[in-house]
Amino acid sequence: MRLAVGDTERPVYPRSAVKPLQALPLVESGAADAWALSAAELALACASHAGEPIHVATVAAWLARLGCDETVLVCGPHPPLDGPSAERLARAGEAPSRLHNNCSGKHAGMLALARRLGAPLSSYERPDHPVQRAIRAVLCDLCDGRLEEPPAIDGCGVPTWAVPLSALATAFARFATPDGLAPERAAAAARIARAMRAEPLLVAGRGRLCTLLLEQGLLAKTGAEGVYLAAAPGSGLGLALKVEDGAARAAEVALLAALDALGWLSPQARSALSPRARPVLYNHAGTPVGRVAPVEGWPREFAR
Repeated sequence: MRLAVGDTERPVYPRSAVKPLQALPLVESGAADAWALSAAELALACASHAGEPIHVATVAAWLARLGCDETVLVCGPHPPLDGPSAERLARAGEAPSRLHNNCSGKHAGMLALARRLGAPLSSYERPDHPVQRAIRAVLCDLCDGRLEEPPAIDGCGVPTWAVPLSALATAFARFATPDGLAPERAAAAARIARAMRAEPLLVAGRGRLCTLLLEQGLLAKTGAEGVYLAAAPGSGLGLALKVEDGAARAAEVALLAALDALGWLSPQARSALSPRARPVLYNHAGTPVGRVAPVEGWPREFAR
């Protein structure tokens, strides 16, 4: 381990941050090839998407190829995370569907894997289902067996295992620099990483930090409650971060400070992301009243 700040051995729920790892069985099993999945669809399998029209349409078309529709998805509906998309839906008098759920692409990937395995679709979210067993095996391997049992249930209905930050950082380092993995897993990781960087908009959405970092050549994935995983491909390092109070505004600032201290942000990326690194706070009258910034000197240790 290069550096640990805080209690990195306490298990946390990574939530959606591990979606790229959860997608590995989709490729390793041959399901991605069997269903001729595009880079866009693989990116959506890793996504916490914003529910923009391109996200919804791509997932709907993918499900149709599987012989399914949104009623098979166990994730519930919620309004699009993208404000303009949510407003358009409301103006049209339409209720959000399960396709708008930010996890609908991950669930489409799980259904594609279930089809490939000849497993039932009706219970794909259960921990004892072949899909979830395959995902657990991958996570267990990449995290050196440090998954806490039993799993909890994530917001979208599938299992989520608590894992120490140190093990999550190791897992994401292996994903981003897969040279030491078995050939099939290394190829699957490289394919998924290429898809994420080729289709950054589909991994998150307009103006979302994961999309912006992917556009800069990094791999990054957020999870609920202040979690981020990130890596610079080829560096052999991974970063796992958890903000204790779950605040996204603190998590983004902390992540960008850590990435910069590690030297993973180019001058161009630093300039492009500077408004997110120290965001200005405005009151309801539009007057700037403060900013969010790292504590002075943090994370100086990363530079050692």
